[in-house]
Amino acid sequence: MGHDQPFARGESPPGWAEIKIREEVFANRFAAFKHKLAHAAGKIGTILRLAREPVRVHYDSVFSRITIFGKHFPQKLFTFSHNSQNRHLPGTPLALTRKTELRAEAPAIDVSDLRPRAKSSILPQHEPMELPMKRHRWILLLALATGLRAAETPKTNAPAASTNEPPAAKAEAATIPDATHKPVLTTNTVAIGGRRVTYVAETGMLPLLSSNGTSRASVFYVAYTRTGQTNPTTRPVTFCFNGGPGSSSVWLHLGALGPRRVKMNEDGTLPPPPFGLVDNEYSILDASDLVFIDPVATGFSRPVKDEKPDQFFGDSADLDSVGEFIRLWTTRHERWLSAKYLCGESYGVFRAAGLADHLRARYGMYLSGLVLVSGVLDFATIWNNAGNDVPYPLYLPAYAAAAQFHKKLPPDLQADLTRTLAEVREFARGEYVTALQQGKALPADQREKVVAGLARLTGLSPQVIADNHLRIDEGVFRKQLLHDQGLILGAYDARITGRDDDPAAPSPDFDPSSAAVLGPFAAAMNSYVRGELKFEDDLPYEILAGVQPWNYGVHNNYANAGEKLASTMNQNPNMRILVLGGRCDLVCPIDTMRYALEHIPLDAAYRTNIIYAEYDSGHMMYINLPDLQKMQRDLEVFLK
Repeated sequence: MGHDQPFARGESPPGWAEIKIREEVFANRFAAFKHKLAHAAGKIGTILRLAREPVRVHYDSVFSRITIFGKHFPQKLFTFSHNSQNRHLPGTPLALTRKTELRAEAPAIDVSDLRPRAKSSILPQHEPMELPMKRHRWILLLALATGLRAAETPKTNAPAASTNEPPAAKAEAATIPDATHKPVLTTNTVAIGGRRVTYVAETGMLPLLSSNGTSRASVFYVAYTRTGQTNPTTRPVTFCFNGGPGSSSVWLHLGALGPRRVKMNEDGTLPPPPFGLVDNEYSILDASDLVFIDPVATGFSRPVKDEKPDQFFGDSADLDSVGEFIRLWTTRHERWLSAKYLCGESYGVFRAAGLADHLRARYGMYLSGLVLVSGVLDFATIWNNAGNDVPYPLYLPAYAAAAQFHKKLPPDLQADLTRTLAEVREFARGEYVTALQQGKALPADQREKVVAGLARLTGLSPQVIADNHLRIDEGVFRKQLLHDQGLILGAYDARITGRDDDPAAPSPDFDPSSAAVLGPFAAAMNSYVRGELKFEDDLPYEILAGVQPWNYGVHNNYANAGEKLASTMNQNPNMRILVLGGRCDLVCPIDTMRYALEHIPLDAAYRTNIIYAEYDSGHMMYINLPDLQKMQRDLEVFLK
């Protein structure tokens, strides 16, 4: 087994093996090193070479593989575990000792007791670590060779196996597809509106191409196209993604729009495991083809070897990469003449607004419309930092809706939510804003009046409101509304409650609404992609990936995509906007979107292109079955 190029000897004394491990990690995600180094050197001949000359071993954690002598091997033989107190510092020089262990059908070399070789000797992040081995080469040789022979010849007194018996099964290499692999096509049907819809599901990877045509990353996607269409260009196609940043598209995919959906309780609360997947009779596949995109680092999407993931972590880089995916998919599938829509949720709304402008300016791709689900357009509307009072009045209608759901409002406000929200918005835009603008200069009598008004409209006690200086943070509201019952509210859906273990804490310990969806959606996606879609990838499907720090491209200001959206609508006056929001969403209340859209520089003639739809539940309104049914009707009308 040869290698591609000779390895220069290091400065270690003769007879020592020099091992160089390269650890690729995502930014801010190196709390612990990978414990498994890949299948390496399955034959004793290779091990003999380890003893004859210095060796360079390269470990790539993105693809979970080890490289020895220029050859790649999948996982099984070697397990490296880090017990160093400094294991959170990649690049620390470490001394290496060995321990032999036999496992199943393949030997494992557990190199434990990795301790820093020099105090505070830290190399730059992501650089290879030089690990001189503190044992004679023949100790390593003996350990490896013994382990290999033990695996090949089991220790037993039983007679030799009959030659008629089948050979022992060999360990399979890991399956890690990329954009060089062909997509997997499956055909299936779903009943929508009482009619059977036959479709082809295409599951695979597309490359993100650089200017010289080389691939920078492989982006995972699932596309659904309805069969039996004589002219595909007459069919709309909708590109869908969630937000985060750092979220996969699983929520819209298996919660709202695709042909299968996660089985939740009808009100969107957590069902008991095991979880399930059912046909989605409320899919919009009858009205539009669908493409679900997982941005780089989410889902199965990964950068190619030697490309750093953090180059994709920012507003501008994100628009470039997702925009390039949409262009290439549209080109390869000959859909340039189709009506094209974007559907984004949460931060995906911010992305969709920027993409509409990017696709127009970069590729001349004009969109027919945007579906903006529970999103943010201007971060000044949701980040209540010191000195920014904009969010407080905009959150007030969501607090009132949540309080009404939990029956914490006075009888007249409990009776009619529509009328209640009208009163809340009038108070928020008038008396409340005026009081906040005065700050500490607000007279005491006016302060007491505002405290009483807020208590009436939110269900909170006057003392809580006074203690927070009229500024009710969503964490305070979630903690205090049902505090007397020992319950906390969900952030993504304030209808959903839970219990934390610290009643005295100022804010909840976790989000019950987020906990309600993570398990069912994770189980469903991991089952669905291998089962029905027939796509195999041994890497974990990253539902929520760490992509921080995220570069919003602004300094001493709040990120705002409003001007990009207005510019696109001015130059493409036929593009329409559908804004969807849940009344009990305490992360991105729909009034924050109203405020942002009311402040973009858009002529009144084009404002009729913006349509709003409200729902009873929260951020993921589609997990509440009545809201999912309404959402389908709203989308069907919009897409026609």
